[in-house]
Amino acid sequence: MAAVVAGFHRELAERLLQGARERLSEAGLPPDRLEAHWVPGAFEIPLAAKVLAGSGRYAAVLGLGVVIRGETAHFDHVAGAASQGLVRAALDTGVPCTFGVLTCETVAQAEARAGGAVGNAGADAADAAVVMANLVGAASG
Repeated sequence: MAAVVAGFHRELAERLLQGARERLSEAGLPPDRLEAHWVPGAFEIPLAAKVLAGSGRYAAVLGLGVVIRGETAHFDHVAGAASQGLVRAALDTGVPCTFGVLTCETVAQAEARAGGAVGNAGADAADAAVVMANLVGAASG
């Protein structure tokens, strides 16, 4: 599997990646079998995910990152592009591309969702990747 990780809000993104690694390890995938590919920000996740998914090397691609609302409409554009782009990458390639991008109002909300009180969205994206990779694999025969 591959993870495309947005480097913006890097400390939080690293926590998402760690959550994904731990969850995949619990599912029996050795930690070194999740290749992390870093991109500048969440806006860049979809293209990297599509390239990786199209390579034929991965059963699934996890999109991981953090977008925090600011005072401008930038949040809406970046969050929307990340989510829609991951959907498009999955549909175009037939490889599951999961959404582990936090879209939060505050840093505190992001911290709670990156291994804090609310869980870890990286782990959730890993769960979805396993389920979808198994489903797609079974359907492909």
